[in-house]
Amino acid sequence: MSPVRPAPDLPGTVSTIDLFDWYREGTGVVVQHGDYGLATAGASRAIQVASGPKQVHRAAALARAALDRTAGLGMVLGALPFDGSCEATLRLPERVVRGVPLHDEIAPPAEWTVTQLVPEPLPVEYEAGVEQALAAIDAGDVDKVVLARTLMVHADAPIDPRLVARRFNAEEPGCFVFLVALPGGASSLVGASPELVIRRDGLSVSSDPLAGTARRSSDPARDKEIARQLLETVKEQREHRLVAEAVADAMAPFCSNLVVDAETSLTSTATLWHLHTAIKGTLKAGAPDALGIAAALHPTPAVCGTPREAAAALIDRLEPFDRRFFAGLVGWVDARGDGEWALTLRCAEILGSTARLHAGAGIVAGSDPASEDLETEAKFGVGLRALGVEPAEV
Repeated sequence: MSPVRPAPDLPGTVSTIDLFDWYREGTGVVVQHGDYGLATAGASRAIQVASGPKQVHRAAALARAALDRTAGLGMVLGALPFDGSCEATLRLPERVVRGVPLHDEIAPPAEWTVTQLVPEPLPVEYEAGVEQALAAIDAGDVDKVVLARTLMVHADAPIDPRLVARRFNAEEPGCFVFLVALPGGASSLVGASPELVIRRDGLSVSSDPLAGTARRSSDPARDKEIARQLLETVKEQREHRLVAEAVADAMAPFCSNLVVDAETSLTSTATLWHLHTAIKGTLKAGAPDALGIAAALHPTPAVCGTPREAAAALIDRLEPFDRRFFAGLVGWVDARGDGEWALTLRCAEILGSTARLHAGAGIVAGSDPASEDLETEAKFGVGLRALGVEPAEV
């Protein structure tokens, strides 16, 4: 995935390499993708977005109003929850530091030891939830629903979110890596998302929806076979098609021209294979900015399901926890309307010596509860490695 052109120079902008050095707990935001990165610096205006319905739409309106009142070329950065269940804070900084990110090939060692892993729900309970979701699909209530699990990680010392971000960055250099101070100032959201919801660059707009996942193998021959099987599996193709069609339908009203890949293809991170479809378009005059378009798309079937309202209701009934910022949005938008917003996947919410991971799987007709549980385990592995735990230890 090629990034948009580098963000514009703002007053006081400097170049750097390790942008995570600029992170400040309580107020900081760092995002980096491909060959560019951004970090807030100096004082920043907090844009408070109250919890409740249509939170992302309200966030887009508040961000645009703040940018319109800003002299010069400003930028808003931050993260937004999955469903408006909690307050969010976006940041309009007086300075933005930008530079080419440092991608170390070896992750720096963790400075803490993980002492306990506590899943919620337990695997057997998660599989029972998948069975209930399949019953709802058989009854015609939904076509797809994404069910998530959480894993609470306890350590013997405070977990440094900057170090976790560096480890994510080393393990998953091709992903959208982020480190965001959450409201209240005590916790941080850090992760490496493989999925870009929207990219706007002038009148050009694109999205890279993912759905359909398989764990990679260190053996090249086996890895190639896993990829082939993923691409040819009917269930995975069905799950992916629901996502790609929904994203294209949501983008279409804003575009004078929209091109959708005719064939589903493969993409990969360091540890997982995904099915993806590239969607590119040309925006109509007067189209919303990057966050406004993201608001129209969110939540996509990649993290919720379809039909959206029915899937969201089923998630609320079957998941015994609040997703908070997991499966929400993270990114930036500038005064021109350009920006990038990714899904907050493969992430951890860190508070002191604890970190909460989330992982979800898309449930469609033909899903197998045990296989979906294994998919969430594979997705947990990305965050566990960033926290200093080898997945084999889970």
